[in-house]
Amino acid sequence: MVNLIHAETLPADPDRNRSSVKRRRLMLDWMREQKTPVSGGELAKYFRVSRQCVVQDIAILRAAGEEIIATPQGYRLSPETVRSQRAVLACRHSREETEEELQILVDNGVRILDVVVEHALYGELRGTLMIESRVDLQNFMEHVKGARAPLLSSLTDGVHLHTVEASRPQMIARAKAQLKAKGFLLK
Repeated sequence: MVNLIHAETLPADPDRNRSSVKRRRLMLDWMREQKTPVSGGELAKYFRVSRQCVVQDIAILRAAGEEIIATPQGYRLSPETVRSQRAVLACRHSREETEEELQILVDNGVRILDVVVEHALYGELRGTLMIESRVDLQNFMEHVKGARAPLLSSLTDGVHLHTVEASRPQMIARAKAQLKAKGFLLK
């Protein structure tokens, strides 16, 4: 007969707890060194843990106050740039004009943090974008085409908001002027 011991009666393994705390600290250090978002699979492979372990570690780090953002490209730490300028832009355009709108923003050095729509039933719906370059834009557009899923703005006849940021307010002002000239910017 096998003697079963309940998990709650087993002594805690201090080495295991220490190793997970150390792994999370190293995970943060490694993410700080990366210039681009890091996928959960990449973190799992690097730290030799499961993808579920990474998800749990990210949740614990967030609960501890770390500002980790999950983007379509992977996890990244919130920018620590105090000098960055932020704005919320109200826009409207067709699905076919999405790439042109986003390209105007990135070509002016503006990072697109998210897209927000106001839904009659659910209130504010937000999607994280984190698009800051033509490469990011190209990857996003490939996902749009591959997913064949409707854009959030399809719920509101093309009306949506973008939270954007740039290192200088002139960059946002220039992008707004170009969006307005194209008829994308709402007043």
